[in-house]
Amino acid sequence: MRELAARAPALGSDLDPVRLAIARHNLAELPQAGFALADALAPASRDCVLVADPARRSSAGRTVDPEAFQPSLPALFEACAGRDLVVKCAPGLDFAKLRALGFEGEIEVVSLAGSVREAALWSPGLATAARRASVLGADGLVEEIADAEPDDCPTAPAGEWIVDPDPAVVRAGLVRHYAHRHGLWQLDPHLAYLTGDRLPPGVRGFRVLEQMPYSEKRLRAALGARRVGAVEILTRGVDVDPAALRPRLKLRGSERLAVVLARIGARPAAFLCQPTW
Repeated sequence: MRELAARAPALGSDLDPVRLAIARHNLAELPQAGFALADALAPASRDCVLVADPARRSSAGRTVDPEAFQPSLPALFEACAGRDLVVKCAPGLDFAKLRALGFEGEIEVVSLAGSVREAALWSPGLATAARRASVLGADGLVEEIADAEPDDCPTAPAGEWIVDPDPAVVRAGLVRHYAHRHGLWQLDPHLAYLTGDRLPPGVRGFRVLEQMPYSEKRLRAALGARRVGAVEILTRGVDVDPAALRPRLKLRGSERLAVVLARIGARPAAFLCQPTW
C-alpha cells in the first residue's frame, strides 16, 4: 500500500483492527493513505481500482487452491463483479483451476533476480493479454513479455548457446514467445531449454563445448579429459538428482564447467558448457 499511497489516494481495509492500527502507524507520513475496518467482500470504496491480497494460509498450511483462500477467489470475483480488480497471489496458484472457475482476465507472473516471487490477476477491464511474465532485476524491470506476441519457434539441434529462460517466463507458459522475440529455438518441443547462436542481452547463457548421449560413464570420462574439478548441473526431462550425481563423477582438476542434461526426443543428452558467469 505504501507504493500506491505515494502516488495516489489509497484506502486500505482489513477485518483485523490490529493490522489496521499497524498499517496506520507505518504509513503515518503519507496523507493520501486511508484505512477502514471492512470486509473485502463488501468493498468500502467506489469508482476506483480494487487491490486484494487474500490470505493463503489455512490450518493445513499454505495453499495454492483458489477456493481455499480467505476470502476465496470465486467469492472475491463475485463481490467485485464489474469493478477493476487486481489480486495478488502466490505463483504456485493452479492457473488451470482458476480458468475453470471462470476467470477471464490476465495472469501475470513476476520474478525478481531469477526467482519467481508472485502472481497478479488483472480483471478484464485492466487486462492487455491472457498471460504475462514480468522479469525484474535489482534495478527494476528487465523484460516483459505476453502471449499477445508471436510464438513461432522451431525445434532444432543445439546452436552455440543454451539458454534456461527466466522462471517467470516458464511459469507463465511463454517460452516459445520468448524464443521468437530473441531468435532462439527449442532443443525439444517439450522442454523449456532454448538454444541459439547469440544470447539475449543481459541473460546468463551456456556456451556449448561438447554434446554426447548421456551416461554417467561417458560424462565422467569427458569431464576428466577436460580436468574439470567443479561442475554446475542443470536438468530438464531427465530423472537425475544433481546432488547425487556430482560425487559419482569423481571430479579432479582446476577447471569449472556446467553440464546441461536434457531429454531430446526419447533419449537423454549431455552438453558440456562454459557458463557466462
